[in-house]
Amino acid sequence: MLQASPFLGYERPPAIRISFSTCVLGTVFLPLVGLTTCVLISSIFHFEDSTGTHCQVPNYLPSISAAISLEPEGNIWRFCIGLHSAPRFLVTFTYFRFYKGHFSSKFPESSLVFLNVAFSISENFGLLLLTYVSSNEKYLVHKEGFVLFIISSIIYMIITCRLWNTIKKFSLNPEDSKSYLWKVRLLILNISFCAFAVYFYVKHNLYCEPGSYTFFALFEYLVVLTNMAFHLTAVWDFKNRELVLISPNEDKVF
Repeated sequence: MLQASPFLGYERPPAIRISFSTCVLGTVFLPLVGLTTCVLISSIFHFEDSTGTHCQVPNYLPSISAAISLEPEGNIWRFCIGLHSAPRFLVTFTYFRFYKGHFSSKFPESSLVFLNVAFSISENFGLLLLTYVSSNEKYLVHKEGFVLFIISSIIYMIITCRLWNTIKKFSLNPEDSKSYLWKVRLLILNISFCAFAVYFYVKHNLYCEPGSYTFFALFEYLVVLTNMAFHLTAVWDFKNRELVLISPNEDKVF
């Protein structure tokens, strides 16, 4: 049934309501499916190409960069990341409006809100850069995209935890405390996994020990998975919110 607009004098299609939780799940589900698919295909069909390094020692897992630089893995990864980017930016600006409502006149949180959205955008841009410029095409650009993604994501998570520490102090909603605690846990795990990944990466390049690159790849997966889980906590933050989409009417009168 169409609803009549009392202001424009025409019939408007009914609004489409989408749970915000569904949007958040989509931003996590697509990269997760893409990553899992690429690693599995690389491990099964392109094992030698995806695990080989300049050291020429045995390795048993492909790194993410190696997996997404092959075909069809690269196309699958680009499709998943490209599709998730728009909802990801939507979540970023939803958080921005949410924080502005809480900290419009509170210092230093009001300043941290702008840094938070800046590093969220930077994180997403780094992800897009490392996705669409593979290590086989321009290694340095791909590496810079990966470094930008990692550094931006860690700073974003630190600022987010700082903001939610303030929110949970004045909130009576138990979901806010749960969200804060899981954010802190995932931040600690993410930083720890990053440290282990760097350690094994350096060890592999300096000493070419068998298995070092495998451990690097394993901790690289864990870094990305904890990053995804951190973003998934938005399900608690916006549990009862909806996206309302209204189709434009071609007969609209201006």
